[in-house]
This record gives sequence, C-alpha cells and structure tokens, in this order.
Amino acid sequence: MKQVKNFHIFVEGRVQGVGFRQFTFRKAQSLKLKGWVRNLLDGRVEVKVSGPETDLEIFFQALEKGPAFSKVKEVKKSAIETELSKEFEVVADESI
Repeated sequence: MKQVKNFHIFVEGRVQGVGFRQFTFRKAQSLKLKGWVRNLLDGRVEVKVSGPETDLEIFFQALEKGPAFSKVKEVKKSAIETELSKEFEVVADESI
C-alpha cells in the first residue's frame, strides 16, 4: 500500500483570476487526491492535499507550471500531520 503524505501549500504569483483553482481541482481529481483549494485575500492560492507521494510529486509539478494565463513565482510546501478525508474540492475564498 502506498504511504499517504499530507501537505499545506501556498502558491504565489499571478494565480487569481486565471483559472488556477479549477486547474488545481482538475489535476487533483485526476490523481484521486483529497483536500481543497481556495483564494486568499493577499492574492495567493492555498491548498491542503493528501495522497500517495508519487501522485503528489506530479501534482506539485503541475502547480509550479499552473494554467496557461498564470505566472507562478513560488510554491511553498510544508508537510502536515492531518490526513484529509474528503474528495478534493474548491472551497470558499478566505474572508475578512
């Protein structure tokens, strides 16, 4: 059985208003990852994700590239303990 890893990710750059959340959602769904994605007030995109390490590597590479009109400057990943159990989804944006 593949070992599940869990990550909290912040993506910086031109990542809002360019379809980044839907791009992330589709990639996660195709890899059968669990978790969520949302826009933050400061212009970043936040992702929490759980899945097998090999699938997560593919996911990370996709995030670093982004959709056609995005310009990803940095992807900050940190391992977390909490395994996410829900199917991957786009959640409400951060609010004040």
